[in-house]
Amino acid sequence: MSINAEPFPAPRLSRADYRTLGLAALGGSLEIYDFIVFAFFATTLSQVFFPPHTPDWLRLVQTFGIFAAGYLARPLGGIVMAHYADRGGRKKMFGLSILMMAVPCLAIGVMPTYRGIGAAAPLLLLALRIVQGAAVGGEVPGAWVFVAEHAPLARRGTVLGILQAGLTLGYLLGALTAAWLARVFTPAEIVDYAWRIPFLLGGVFGMLGVWLRRWLSETPVFTALHARRRDAMPYPVLAVLRDHRAALLPAVILTGVLTAAVVTLVVVTPTLLQQRFGMSASRAFGMSGIAIVFLNIGCVLGGRVGDRIGAWRAVALYSALMPLGIGVLYASLIHHWPWPGAAYALAGLSCGIVGVVPAAMVGLFPPALRVSGISLTYNTAYAVWASTTPLLLIALTPWSAWSGVAYCAAMGALGCLTACIASAARRHAGSADDAVPAVRPNGSA
Repeated sequence: MSINAEPFPAPRLSRADYRTLGLAALGGSLEIYDFIVFAFFATTLSQVFFPPHTPDWLRLVQTFGIFAAGYLARPLGGIVMAHYADRGGRKKMFGLSILMMAVPCLAIGVMPTYRGIGAAAPLLLLALRIVQGAAVGGEVPGAWVFVAEHAPLARRGTVLGILQAGLTLGYLLGALTAAWLARVFTPAEIVDYAWRIPFLLGGVFGMLGVWLRRWLSETPVFTALHARRRDAMPYPVLAVLRDHRAALLPAVILTGVLTAAVVTLVVVTPTLLQQRFGMSASRAFGMSGIAIVFLNIGCVLGGRVGDRIGAWRAVALYSALMPLGIGVLYASLIHHWPWPGAAYALAGLSCGIVGVVPAAMVGLFPPALRVSGISLTYNTAYAVWASTTPLLLIALTPWSAWSGVAYCAAMGALGCLTACIASAARRHAGSADDAVPAVRPNGSA
């Protein structure tokens, strides 16, 4: 059996498959919470970790700069962790990543602020965010591959869509925690001490995730690869760069489209609702929670659509839907339409591209190099897009509130073009299947 082929999967999801999916999704949601809760409290952290005489806009930009540093740390951390995932096993890396996320989150919750240690406070915060960035760099590609290799090939889109919904549940946990704090504590109390609560909770959540992942089993695909150690490659990422260059650009573009949806909907818009559109923090976080619930639904629907029509066709469809939904949201805010929460929900539903991209990405690389290939492209592209997009959109919004819509439209068009080219290439090759060819028990394709 070639290292580019996978064992022939069962036609249906078994009870063990559902258990694996549930544990992976729950652990991933707790880890994503640990990473994203920083963004929900960016305004508060800008007051806590930087000099009080600094202009508000500059403190906010500096805080988002530290947030972006977490993304910039993803490529190196992800590549190193992916190397061991392809060489030593998916499960080991899967447990390490969540531990590396939980400990810094707990540390942020107990660390001194600018008032206590001066300029060392933002530097320490930066160091902790870099460790978290390295952790999430291993988490997302590892989760995609771990779940995909456990699932039947014909249900790969569905299970990855459910996994993405589980991961985005971490965003919802962050939004709900922020909304709860805004209701229970006064703004002064939050700045004084209550901002620590979500990070302390995150540390506890992360440790729970470490414990949960003890019950996961190694994927059958890696087990089969491990049994043929002669086929193992000493440096998988170099093999990706040497032998699979044609997959790199599509993977980078897919990441850009996914990032546009997540950053615009979840990271930037809650802040702009407060700064640009004058909403209270509790209302802004509550609306963000509604959007994330519908984003979860959109991920699952997107994955199912991908199984029905093919991953690349689903990428084209949802690349077009994403800017339309974001456009309706910002039109409702700019023109003061009634029921902005409904528009936010529609935007979340239209961002189902988040649940569609993983199936296309997993199919781009062979099993022996899969984690390294996805990690290299996804984390590098995500670092560029996610570190620059919040700063760019926040800086451009004072000149035009439509900046986020224009950005999503450009990325959506690029996603449609890439999907059309990839689909045409696959039809020309004589295969309409978006997944890696399966191998039946007798060894035939």
